[in-house]
Amino acid sequence: MGSLPPAAEGDEAGRRQQQPPPHAVMIPYPAQGHVTPMLQLAKLLHARGFHVTFVNNEFNHRRHLRARGPHALDGAPRFRFAAIDDGLPSSDAIDATQDIPSLCHSTMTTCLPRFKRLLASLDSDEASSPPVTCVVADSTMTFALRAARELGLRAATLWTASACGFLTYFHYRHLVDRGLVPLKDESHLSNGHLDDTVVDWVPGAPADLRLRDFPSFVRTTDPHDTMLNFFIHETAGMSQASAAVINTFDELDAPLLTAMAGLLDLPVYPVGPLPLTVRNNVPGGSPVAAMGSSLWKEDDAPLRWLDGRPARSVVYVNFGSITVMSDEELGEFAWGLANAGYPFLWNVRPDLVKQGGALPEGFEAATEGRRMLSTWCPQAAVLEHEAVGVFLTHSGWNSTLESICGGVPMVCWPFFAEQQTNCRFKRTEWGIGMEIGGEVRRGEVEGIIREAMEGEKGKEMRRRVEKLRDGAVEAGRHGGRAMRHVDRLIDDVLAPGWLSTQN
Repeated sequence: MGSLPPAAEGDEAGRRQQQPPPHAVMIPYPAQGHVTPMLQLAKLLHARGFHVTFVNNEFNHRRHLRARGPHALDGAPRFRFAAIDDGLPSSDAIDATQDIPSLCHSTMTTCLPRFKRLLASLDSDEASSPPVTCVVADSTMTFALRAARELGLRAATLWTASACGFLTYFHYRHLVDRGLVPLKDESHLSNGHLDDTVVDWVPGAPADLRLRDFPSFVRTTDPHDTMLNFFIHETAGMSQASAAVINTFDELDAPLLTAMAGLLDLPVYPVGPLPLTVRNNVPGGSPVAAMGSSLWKEDDAPLRWLDGRPARSVVYVNFGSITVMSDEELGEFAWGLANAGYPFLWNVRPDLVKQGGALPEGFEAATEGRRMLSTWCPQAAVLEHEAVGVFLTHSGWNSTLESICGGVPMVCWPFFAEQQTNCRFKRTEWGIGMEIGGEVRRGEVEGIIREAMEGEKGKEMRRRVEKLRDGAVEAGRHGGRAMRHVDRLIDDVLAPGWLSTQN
C-alpha cells in the first residue's frame, strides 16, 4: 500500500484521536489474593490505552479506603473504581477477610443483576467514560462473564490461582462422577485414605498425584458442600469467556498451560509474573503505577529492619490474607522460629488466630534483637531483599510467584484451597519447597527451617529457584513474552484493531 497524501494523513490522525478507547470493566473475587493480580492486569491494559473501571465489592472498597487513605480510589485519567453489593449482610469488621463459603454462595447467586445494573450505569455516564466494550472477570466470578455474553460484550477471564490448581479444580466434577468425592466417611480424613488414593488420570498432572494433593475442598463428606459445588460451577462457567488469562510464565508451567487450554477449549495467555510485567511495562511515576492493592495498611519498617543484615540470614514468615490458626499452632510456630536461631520477620495479621492470639510467654525475651513483627508489609519488596534467605508461607499463588521472583526457597504450611496443590508441585515437580505437616510441632518447624537455610536440600532448592527467577525476569521484562501475551489478548479478544491505532 502506498503512503497517504498529506491531507489523508491528517484525516487518519484525526480519526485516531476521535476513536474512543476500549473500556474494560474488571471485577476480581473479593479477597486480597484476587484483587492484587486483577489490579496488576488492569494497569497493563491501561498502559495500552484502555479506559478501566475496576469493581470491588463494597466491603473491600471501604477497606481499601481505610488502608490507603481517603484519596486511594480517586483513580487517574481513564481509570476509575466502582463497587457493587455482594449480597451479604453489612459488616463493621475491620482488617478481616469475609467468610469465604458465604461469600462464594452469595456472589454466585445474587451478583448477576447487580453487575448488569452497574454496566448499564457506566454506559449511561457518557460524560465521564466511553461505552463499555469488554469485561475481564475473575474465574470465580463467572456471573460477570454471563452478563457480558447477555449484553454482547467481549469477555476474558483471569485465573488468579496456579495452573496446577486449575487442573485439579477442573476435575472436581470427575472426582464426583467416579465416586471419590465426597468422602464416604469422616475417617478418610485421617486414616491415610487421602495419601493412598492415587488420581492418575488428570491431563498434564503427574501420574502419582494423590487425593491429598487436590485443593482442600475435596475433604468433605457432604455432597452439598458449598465450596466443592462452587468450584464445579465456576470452572464450568469459564467457558463463557473467549480467552483465559493466567498469572504465570512458560518456563514454570508450559505443559500445564497446554493442558489448561485443551480442557477449556480456549486460548490461554500467560501474562506473569505480574509484579515484574507491571514494573517493567507500566510507566513509572504515573498515578496508575502508584496505585496499591493492599486491603491492609502496609508497614515499611520491616524493609528498614532488613537493611544491613547479612545476605540470606533472615527467615520471612507470612501466612497470607486468609489463613487462620489456633493459639496452640501460633505457639508452636513461635517456638520453632525461636529455637532455629535465625533472625526472622513475621507478618502477624490481626485476624491470624481464631481466638486469643497472644504470642507465648517468654517468646519476646528469647528472640530479643533478632525478630521483627509486622501486621502487613510490602511482601514483594521483602522477598527481593538480599537479607531474606527462606520464606515460611501458606503457599498461596501470589506469594509463591513473589518468592520465585526474589529467588527465595520456601517452607510451606498449606492452609486450604489449592495451597496443598501448590505445595505438592513446589516439593516434587519444581524442587523449590519443603512442607511442614498439618499438625505443627516446634521441633519440626525448627528442623525444616535449619535444613532450608543451611542444609544440602536447602542449597539445591536455592539453585532451582534462582534458575526459575531468571526465567521470570526474562518473561516480565519490557516488551517480553508476558507483555506480548497481553498484546495478543487485546488484538485477539478484547479490542481487535485497537493497538494498530496507537502506533
